Amino acid sequence: MTDGSRTSLFRRGSWLEARRIAAVLRQETIGGALLLAAAVAALVWANSPWASGYEALRDFKVGPAAWHLDLSLATWAADGLLAIFFFVAGLELKREFVAGDLRDPRRAAVPVAAAVGGVIVPALIYTALNLGTGDGALRGWAIPTATDIAFALAVLAVVGRHLPAALRTFLLTLAVVDDLIAILIIAVFYTAQLSVLPLLGMLLPLAVFGVLVQRRVRSWWLLLPLAAATWVLMHASGVHATVAGVLLAFTVPVVRSEKSGGPDAGPGLAEHFEHRFRPLSSGFAVPVFALLSAGVTIGGFSGLGASLTDSVAVGIMAGLVVGKTIGITAATWLVARFTRANLDEGLSWADVIGLAMLGGLGFTVSLLIGELAFGTGSPREDHVKVAVLTGSLLAALLASIVLRLRNAVYRRIHAAESVDADRDGIPDVYEADRDR
Repeated sequence: MTDGSRTSLFRRGSWLEARRIAAVLRQETIGGALLLAAAVAALVWANSPWASGYEALRDFKVGPAAWHLDLSLATWAADGLLAIFFFVAGLELKREFVAGDLRDPRRAAVPVAAAVGGVIVPALIYTALNLGTGDGALRGWAIPTATDIAFALAVLAVVGRHLPAALRTFLLTLAVVDDLIAILIIAVFYTAQLSVLPLLGMLLPLAVFGVLVQRRVRSWWLLLPLAAATWVLMHASGVHATVAGVLLAFTVPVVRSEKSGGPDAGPGLAEHFEHRFRPLSSGFAVPVFALLSAGVTIGGFSGLGASLTDSVAVGIMAGLVVGKTIGITAATWLVARFTRANLDEGLSWADVIGLAMLGGLGFTVSLLIGELAFGTGSPREDHVKVAVLTGSLLAALLASIVLRLRNAVYRRIHAAESVDADRDGIPDVYEADRDR
């Protein structure tokens, strides 16, 4: 039993939060399956006799040239569709920290620290392996810092269906915080030229959007043009346009009236928007981005060998597979060490290591940062893609082995968390936690 004088590192949350997280994970798992299917389709197409058609599709330009928006479909996917992905991530993050269980700083400390550790250590490993490389190799330091929640949950759906609710919440929150850190990295380190006037102009539609949503306006014909204007001006400023998605999300109220009761005042627009946009993000935006970004011509074993021996590729793979595991696990251990917290009953550090390995599934955001770091058409573009795909696959395999070995334990915990003896629709363990 856990020592009562010490807190639990992965304490079970409320039933309301557990039910919401379960619903989110079901949608993300379906999105993960679509993501994997799109990535496989892109790889097969790019290495087939019809590879020229794939390149033509990626490079096909569409959009108004007068506004400098005559962009390729691949760019529209990276800049436009992923803005929807980051909008949903921003809503989720704000929801967790304003009205979710993570509004308690003690509960938030673990996934936040784990996300930070999972960014710092992979970046350090990549940098150490590319210090003397030259040729701009260090620009890719942020590629192995990302975690793809859809990809991770697709793996989890196969090998860890009975993972305890607290660990699922930990993984989801870690990935969302990781996405926020990624968008900050993109905004700060991958903005080549900054145009101040469009950036300042962007604040006007953003502010009007914020005022309207605070007043609970849901009319798409009012909000969508303002969101589009925010995105266009952000794109024109030189800051990556996906940042607009996060900024728009942060203006959306999580609770009905923050002045009249905080989290107990009722749901705000964030829940409504998340319900509407999450299927669009996981079911369309991310898979289309994968289809247009994951296609890489491998060129047989010799081409694959050349890609994987590039120091940039080695740094990416080491960062994803080794760096993420060490960074997330070490940061979690440090939180436990300095807060004198125990792992919850039935859990072990093998569970933390397994989830940390799942954090090495970079994919979507890693591919995006790779394009920003080295550009499309550069000699290293294919090497980056091969490394991200290979590193993510290795991380998935290793995580699957560790989590499979613990599956019997997860089944026992899941069974205990599912007992509802009084048939009131709420598992007994959550009622016991509430009454404690």
